[in-house]
Amino acid sequence: MSIWQDIAADISAATGKAFEPQAPSGLGGGCINSAFKLSDGKQTWFVKTNRAELLDMFKAEAEGLNELADADAIKVPRAISTGVSGDSSYIVMQYYALSHGNALSWRKAGEQLAALHAVSSDAFGWQRDNTIGATAQRNSWTDDWVTFWRDHRLGFQLAEAARNGYGGRLQKLGEQLLERFDVLVDHDPRPALLHGDLWSGNIAFDENGEPVIYDPATYFGDREAELAMTELFGGFSADFYAAYRAVAPIDAGYRVRRTLYNLYHVLNHLNLFGGGYGGQAERMMQSLLAEC
Repeated sequence: MSIWQDIAADISAATGKAFEPQAPSGLGGGCINSAFKLSDGKQTWFVKTNRAELLDMFKAEAEGLNELADADAIKVPRAISTGVSGDSSYIVMQYYALSHGNALSWRKAGEQLAALHAVSSDAFGWQRDNTIGATAQRNSWTDDWVTFWRDHRLGFQLAEAARNGYGGRLQKLGEQLLERFDVLVDHDPRPALLHGDLWSGNIAFDENGEPVIYDPATYFGDREAELAMTELFGGFSADFYAAYRAVAPIDAGYRVRRTLYNLYHVLNHLNLFGGGYGGQAERMMQSLLAEC
């Protein structure tokens, strides 16, 4: 059987309706997986594929999508199947025709993200490890946020950078920051359900202007870590931030913590893509150490 026959069989089993798809349509936008729209004229599904050994990545994504969807705060495509066919792994989820939003759409996105962040847990972390892009992301349950961020976020990425050959000044600054950054987290965050990788490429709007988020790296953490990433690469409107803050005001000191939280993503980009991200990470760490 071909991968598309296997996927069709999964969809038929999950929905209880026979699914005989037309030829898949390739979709762009991803740098890690291959993406497709699969339809039989009545049902349409979104499918991502990768190498067979990356099935666990898709399983974690499916669990993350469904946990976010279960929160019923903002629209998230629900995953219905993951599997392996031949030398490929795959994930199947709901398909949405996506477009750009208007001011009202962005206000809804801010309000609904605040509602998502109102979903809490007893500790920081998640039920399993997952990935941030193609990088492993450790989510061991931790009672203390400073410990979680030091051990499972910054410390992990710095260790990855060392394994990838990025030593010297980057590691020296990193060691100093890991010893001292606890003074920067000068508030008491509550574990909030996070998308985890929310940049402008992972949010769009359906045909009714309703926000849709996807490609998560789900965990429970400080909600400011999510907001910080929305600012890292831009693309979120002023309406979004005004609506979010109207529902969930931001604590004092966020400006500094924003840099601390975005350092994780810049280090991840260094580990994934190299280039100028090393210099950017060093400048961010120098700025944070000055604040300490």
